[in-house]
Amino acid sequence: MDTRRLLRTFAIALGTAGLLVSGCSSGGSAPSASATGSPVSEELEPYYGQKLKWRDCGVEGFQCTTMKAPLDYAKPDDGDVKLAVSRKKATGPGKRIGSLLVNPGGPGGSAVDYLERYAAIGYPAPVRARYDMVSIDPRGVARSEPVECLTGKEMDAYTQVDQTPDDKGEIAALNKSFAKFADGCEKRSGTILPHVSTVETARDMDVLRSLLGDEKLHYVGASYGTFLGATYAELFPERAGRLVLDGAMDPSLPAIDINRDQTAGFEAAFQSFAADCVKQADCPLGSTSTADAATALKKLFRDLDSEPVATGETRQLTESLATTGVIAAMYDEAAWPQLREAVAAAQRGDGSGLLALADGYYERGPNGKYANLMFANAAVNCLDLTPAFPGPAEVEKALPEFEEASPVFGRGFAWAALNCGSWPVEATGTPHRTEAEGAAPIVVVGTTRDPATPYKWAESLADQLSSGTLLTYEGDGHTAYGRGSDCIDTAINTYLLDGTPPKDGKKCS
Repeated sequence: MDTRRLLRTFAIALGTAGLLVSGCSSGGSAPSASATGSPVSEELEPYYGQKLKWRDCGVEGFQCTTMKAPLDYAKPDDGDVKLAVSRKKATGPGKRIGSLLVNPGGPGGSAVDYLERYAAIGYPAPVRARYDMVSIDPRGVARSEPVECLTGKEMDAYTQVDQTPDDKGEIAALNKSFAKFADGCEKRSGTILPHVSTVETARDMDVLRSLLGDEKLHYVGASYGTFLGATYAELFPERAGRLVLDGAMDPSLPAIDINRDQTAGFEAAFQSFAADCVKQADCPLGSTSTADAATALKKLFRDLDSEPVATGETRQLTESLATTGVIAAMYDEAAWPQLREAVAAAQRGDGSGLLALADGYYERGPNGKYANLMFANAAVNCLDLTPAFPGPAEVEKALPEFEEASPVFGRGFAWAALNCGSWPVEATGTPHRTEAEGAAPIVVVGTTRDPATPYKWAESLADQLSSGTLLTYEGDGHTAYGRGSDCIDTAINTYLLDGTPPKDGKKCS
């Protein structure tokens, strides 16, 4: 299980399962540029002045292009990165408002895939009618000079390492696996690795805004995408248009607090699942109480730690893969029936169901190849915040508080947070309040039982932002927009279409 600050919604939207986050990072001073070509620094003029050459994507209705950005904004003459952009033009009727940039989270989720497979179809028709739907794969992600770290076989081994070590040998093996991962990233992607911070990606978004001809950036970001959107508003408050930050992060928190809060969030999500499960005839965790359900799940994990079970392929279901499969299903209550079936099968010695959930979480294809999600995720997170734990000794000291936060997942979450401890690039970001003084109203959305982005993070971000307004979904799952609440969707659609934010504190169910 590698849950270390993984907060995405993209996989959920595509019917798989999903993951987290980071804090703020620095990368030089913000450029001065307007959408219509107001003066920019001489070094950045070639980027703000480039012309986009759109072409057919091969996907009906979509156009694609590539834009250039500085590898290092502090040294724009030191080379470029090429970033993939996709759009679907406004369909009408109604007057076009502008471009709506969308980001599915991660970090590491492909925004281009998200747009082409979901957003440009799944977003409400009135929104698609009046906005060009646009996405950009962030630097280091998917089509935008992707970070690479391990081969498919190496990733298979990495995902099976015991993340609840019981002795010094297992602790050493886990620490070694994190070091091997980090070493692979440096060897395969050493040039771009120091330049995938959230601040740099936010600056890329401003270059794109200008190239699209928009005076303001209109944006919907989910999960980690909320941190990206808030960072943009902090850097360019006068250019922040209609911003929706759904499944919000709290940029004021250090890494250890983020990990501990997420641990508690997944425990709360499991309690909701368990309460529902014990009422179902097919619940594999008993029929009495959530406490008994937790005991039964922990027993399954212990059994798999001692003896993994077959899956119908060469890989066996280990404790770590089983835990990841369960975690994956916590993002969306629609996955609960699948999880009940998968857990029951594992108890019978068939690990294929939980393995499938884990593979969806890691974005592992049937051919054994992995998307670069996990590589980019680590690269961004480890650059954006100082590691939660520099070494195993610090993890061991923190175990009691993590296990208190989640008796089911706490131990694994604590050890998973060690993975930035071996990172080859020093973190550039620091946690701090994000106020974005001068920005137009920004809608912050929180779900009360969100496992990956706990509701209190949304409350905190809305309070920090000088123009933040909090919209609450009282329910389960990760994020809220487009997940079945007419109240939430109507409030956000109204804001996107006419600029009127919901009343601060509005609640929906």
